[in-house]
Amino acid sequence: MIKPRIAVIGSFVQDLAFRVSAFPAPGETRIGTFFTGPGGKGSNQAVAAHRQGVPTIFVGAIGNDIFGASYRDWSEQEGLATALLVLDGASTGAASIVVNDQAENSIVVALGANDALSPEHVTSTLSAHPEISVLLLQAESSLKSAEEALHYARTQGLFSIFNPAPINPDISPELVAFADCITPNETECAFLLEKFTGQPCPTGVALLSDDELRTACEHLPCSTILITVGSQGSILYQRRVAPGAVRSITQGEVLRIPSMPATPVDTTGAGDAFNGGLAAGIVKFQGDLIQAVRYATVVAGLSTERSGTAAAMPSAEEVARFSQFYS
Repeated sequence: MIKPRIAVIGSFVQDLAFRVSAFPAPGETRIGTFFTGPGGKGSNQAVAAHRQGVPTIFVGAIGNDIFGASYRDWSEQEGLATALLVLDGASTGAASIVVNDQAENSIVVALGANDALSPEHVTSTLSAHPEISVLLLQAESSLKSAEEALHYARTQGLFSIFNPAPINPDISPELVAFADCITPNETECAFLLEKFTGQPCPTGVALLSDDELRTACEHLPCSTILITVGSQGSILYQRRVAPGAVRSITQGEVLRIPSMPATPVDTTGAGDAFNGGLAAGIVKFQGDLIQAVRYATVVAGLSTERSGTAAAMPSAEEVARFSQFYS
């Protein structure tokens, strides 16, 4: 078995997706088409990284039910290494996703077994794979396990990325401080700033000047802040000296990286594609953070041109066709 370089810790949910011309109004029923497949932020990000040719292991929790069994079969066919905690007393997570003709989505998630992902399972898996160099987490499973994993990464010198999605009111400054890099979108960034300062913050982060951005982000206690801003791309701010695992950016630097031109069909999972692509890029480009962000931008852009989440993640060969964007 190939030894993993990336560990993704987080959620798996079974996607139950519906495509309609327009979202139904309250009390309205619309006829659409249906798709089901693997989803969840953790699993999606692991698939995105794995498909870039970087050995990846997904660490999560599932129920002992039909959705869990289906995922184990699917991940084996995909060739994705997993370390799954199988729980008899909990159901596998599930998500209802509705996508309209504008490629917008509306999602409801039942986390199920993801909430019971234990710190012991996470740390025992990480310690069994000392070759791991990048750790990627989200806020869609047990935050206690996430904090334990981030603490482990700090003590072992792993580069850690925390994607604070979805918005979770239990995210603490202490958890964020353990991460080397956080990757919120505009809404999540505004939520964190307001939670940590007690003051309302603008959601239009992309409209802030570089100096205004530096001032606002002083309240986010981590080294690297990477904010995704949809069709406008992303904003990278190096708040403190970068950890030794990454390079190419200096303290205080703000970079605005444009999105890749794409024709979106379904934007569900684009953030997951970006995060998985970022982790893979850090490994592929030996810690060149700017090149990794550009690479992630291509991975995310291509994912929007297909329906679904995990199924929409592009391969390394597809991404390589746009090497002019990240080389």
